[in-house]
Amino acid sequence: MERRNVTLSIPRQLLKQAKIIAASQDKSLSQFFSESLEEKVREKTDYSKAQKRQMWLLKKGLDSGTMGQVKTSRDDLHVRE
Repeated sequence: MERRNVTLSIPRQLLKQAKIIAASQDKSLSQFFSESLEEKVREKTDYSKAQKRQMWLLKKGLDSGTMGQVKTSRDDLHVRE
């Protein structure tokens, strides 16, 4: 995968914390940022896929075994004895 250099402007305290975390994981700051960004992108992509799948299921509907035919009337379902 081709890599590109970028310039980031982030708060000094955030940079300091990121350096500490990267060092504790024995990673470079560049590797730490790259992995963090990949994780965020993957989360968003996975969420979008799941959302599209669920919307498709809602539109399609689920098979309730009735073959689209309801043989019981609403009144029959709500009879009180």
